[in-house]
Amino acid sequence: MTEITNKLIVVVLDGLRYDAARKYMGYMEHLVEQGILSCYKVQSELPSLSRPLYEVLLTGTPVAKNGITANHIVRLSHEQSVFHLAVAANLRTAAAAYHWVSELYSSAPFNPFTDRHQHNVLKPIQHGSFYFEDQYPDSHVFADAEYLRQAFDPHFLYIHSMNIDDAGHHYGGESKEYEYSVRKVDGLLATVLPLWMEQGYKILVTADHGMTSSGYHGGVTPAERHVPLYTFGDGVLSLEKEVQALPQLRLAPLMCHCLGLEPAAAMSKEGLPPFVPVVSRKEEDEAVQL
Repeated sequence: MTEITNKLIVVVLDGLRYDAARKYMGYMEHLVEQGILSCYKVQSELPSLSRPLYEVLLTGTPVAKNGITANHIVRLSHEQSVFHLAVAANLRTAAAAYHWVSELYSSAPFNPFTDRHQHNVLKPIQHGSFYFEDQYPDSHVFADAEYLRQAFDPHFLYIHSMNIDDAGHHYGGESKEYEYSVRKVDGLLATVLPLWMEQGYKILVTADHGMTSSGYHGGVTPAERHVPLYTFGDGVLSLEKEVQALPQLRLAPLMCHCLGLEPAAAMSKEGLPPFVPVVSRKEEDEAVQL
């Protein structure tokens, strides 16, 4: 039997277009057909670039406020991210992600010789495995994440892979190489999701931005801005299917909701249930005994 927990796994598949997810991710769409997952369309913030949208996803703040305006802005975030809020609430955090995530929430600039593996319970990302080449295999990212999950039992595990984006830049967002990268990640998710679901995690699978047929992103077209959001877990998100597109700014407070955390003041709370801290079954039993 799975235990009711406040544990969340977020998977960000860099560069994954909404239409590509719905066409090529057969396992994920199987779970949607079976009513196990829900899938929503999300409209990314602008500019539809990676580093700015990493900040959007984890702080729920627009570029005009957070100041991470372009990929070349290398500094720590000035906002309260989901990582910050989790650690402040004595939750454990971990990330297997591209090194730009480390530069936002751990240390900047990134040094591949000292920052590849990080373990510091005083930092927002307490346990991190960070890669620094776009072609670093997605299979390795998920293996890194599974090591962190099993070794440190984080309440909040953030997984960010890069191969879809890399294929898109080299061959375009409608190429066979891009399609193959999407299908390959679907196979990786088919390996790990059953385990995560059985163990009671809440799960969000999404993307930062999409990709044009010519291999670019950063602009305003649907190919660049429309990304998927797959959700798993009781009470994670309940919306009418007719919703046109969710604002990406809602994902950070949604992560907080899944973790039982009150969103930061700068995060929008629109569309979320009232804040109620999540209590594990063990904690409920201990409270009854007292």
